[in-house]
Amino acid sequence: MNSIGLKDFWRQTYKTGSPIPVVISIQVCLFVLIYFLDLLFELKFISQSFLQPIVKHLSLPSNFSVFLAQPWSLISSNFVYVQLLNLIFDSLWLYWVGQIFFTFLNKRQFFFVYIASWLLSSTLYVGFGTLIPPPTDLHLMGGAHPLAAVLAAIVTLIPNYELRLLLFGTVKLKIVAIVYFALEFLFFAIGNRPAAVSYFAVVLFGMAFTYALRSGMDWSTLFQKKQKKPAKMKVVVGNHIPTNRKHRYDLPNQDEIDTILDKISVSGYESLTHHEKETLFRASNSGDKVDG
Repeated sequence: MNSIGLKDFWRQTYKTGSPIPVVISIQVCLFVLIYFLDLLFELKFISQSFLQPIVKHLSLPSNFSVFLAQPWSLISSNFVYVQLLNLIFDSLWLYWVGQIFFTFLNKRQFFFVYIASWLLSSTLYVGFGTLIPPPTDLHLMGGAHPLAAVLAAIVTLIPNYELRLLLFGTVKLKIVAIVYFALEFLFFAIGNRPAAVSYFAVVLFGMAFTYALRSGMDWSTLFQKKQKKPAKMKVVVGNHIPTNRKHRYDLPNQDEIDTILDKISVSGYESLTHHEKETLFRASNSGDKVDG
């Protein structure tokens, strides 16, 4: 790949402002590093294996006293994977769900749902594991919990959004989400009950975020400083008519976008006209600039 190709790849991947490529890159790099050290042990370049110690110290313990000895695990646990298929599956899911999320909502809202659910799940995991200790030493790792919250948030907004799956044809997003949530929850319930409890909680959190958003309350703005004179955004609609609007989704043209979202909920994304799709796309690209 030449230098121009590398620059284009870097610009299209990491300079878009989306956190998804960064999260996936950290997960992949950490996975490679862990198994590179294990490979050195297998080849006898080092005298002991670092695989289990590293994973244990980077993943989130279910006991509060153990957590106090490794508080960094609150952050590192989200990026730790020990199974390649699990890493690939979660990375692809995060990419696909993120693309849908950014079509209708903005990056600030993604950051809030992802990070808040990450902290919520970690807190509940340690708390529940401390109050009701599991029979074995358990640790939480991977980004399944914040991913579930992001998916829950967007599927609550557009449950009838249609996906084209290779083997199943056209399937509504809500069906895919229900199957995904059920399988993940069952997996955690069998092997890690504190993780199952926190997983269920973050799914509810993602749904609650969207319900609040629909009622006019954007939780992602709770920690923003209030301005005495809120900045106005100039939006050109139709035949270059200037309009000033305050959108509760941080998207321009409140009424038109609401109408399009209602139509998607009833008839699916494919029912939109070409003009409606362009309007939605233009609005989604402008959403992260509202705060001026």
